[in-house]
Amino acid sequence: MNIVERAKSILLTPRPTWEVIDTEQTDTASLYTGYLMILAAIPAVCGFIGMSIIGMGMFGVSMRVPFLAGLANMLVSYVLSLVGVYVLAVLIDLLAPRFGGVSSRIQALKVAVYASTAAMLGGVFALLPMLAMLSVLTGLYSVYLLYAGLPILMKSAREKSVAYTAVVIVAAIVLGLIVGAINALFMPRGAGPWASGDTPVVSVRTPGGEVTIDGAGVAAMQRKMEEAARSMEKASAQKDPAAMAAATRDATAAAASMLGGGKALGAQTLKAALPEQLGDLARTGFEVQDGAALGLPTSQASADYGSGNRRVHVEIMDLGGLGAMAAAAFGLAQGEKEDQHHAEKTWQEGGRILHESYAKDGSSAEHKMALKNGVLVSISADNMDIAALRNVASQLDIAALERLQRPAN
Repeated sequence: MNIVERAKSILLTPRPTWEVIDTEQTDTASLYTGYLMILAAIPAVCGFIGMSIIGMGMFGVSMRVPFLAGLANMLVSYVLSLVGVYVLAVLIDLLAPRFGGVSSRIQALKVAVYASTAAMLGGVFALLPMLAMLSVLTGLYSVYLLYAGLPILMKSAREKSVAYTAVVIVAAIVLGLIVGAINALFMPRGAGPWASGDTPVVSVRTPGGEVTIDGAGVAAMQRKMEEAARSMEKASAQKDPAAMAAATRDATAAAASMLGGGKALGAQTLKAALPEQLGDLARTGFEVQDGAALGLPTSQASADYGSGNRRVHVEIMDLGGLGAMAAAAFGLAQGEKEDQHHAEKTWQEGGRILHESYAKDGSSAEHKMALKNGVLVSISADNMDIAALRNVASQLDIAALERLQRPAN
């Protein structure tokens, strides 16, 4: 299947394309690696570039989401979108008999995956935050694709298509709110198995390196998410919120595992890399966060330092097996720009990706690093020039951080 031709046909000739899709033999892994995982990267990456690199401005005031916060949001939203499509397929499957349809998990997954095409492609508008509202239009077209596809793939009664679509959309909205809430928690503050033994590998080359996704990971994810789906059904029937939360966590962990797997370094391990003193700057506070509770391979430790009017904030983040995608996103931002007030540069050096941004009057400066092992380090300062900040950065044991090994699964 050619992904470009399939996307074009589902958008331009939806009904004939749904009839073709209805007869296709496929499985969960093929739908994910050959289509969804590629399209889902569009809104995630474009959102990161738009909010953290390009930024948005109005009435002379500009704003950009902090670089590491933008990366974390990109990676978490990408993983949760993959989970969300699968959970939506489960709901479509469960609801089918109530609207005169036939229950089929793989057919439901086809509907969820291909109906999301317009919404995923609409993510390109996130490159310019002021145009992001246009993505609402593409989202509405995805609703139409869902409406057109349900009676064909799920064999539901056509006269019940509107009601079926409406119920699914309501469920999708609720799911979106849940995903958004989970995503916000981790914003840093400031049908079957593979048909053969050959599992394909999806590799994407970027300026920041290569992101590789092993098909075997998707097959494993499928099994885990099916188990989580059954747990969700059971918990829903029993009206058990705790069990529902546990099943959602398991599904999230399953989706995250296919992007390289691997647990994140412990938050306390990262905290140990934050000294009590940086030169003449004393540590005034710290914070640690761990994503394990929601099944996400993320951990973070940060600390504040100060002396007089000088303030430094150090943040260390590990994204587990998602580190390769973070490095790729860093690579997309390589370049430099400068005006009479500010200077900014992103480049590669010694296997690391570095980013500096500073005000020429010495009022603020930032220094960020993506280390070889995928650990991200961010150092920002107020009332300090870039030379002084580089000196502060040199007092952190970056080499020791880079040698850290993640725990085995």
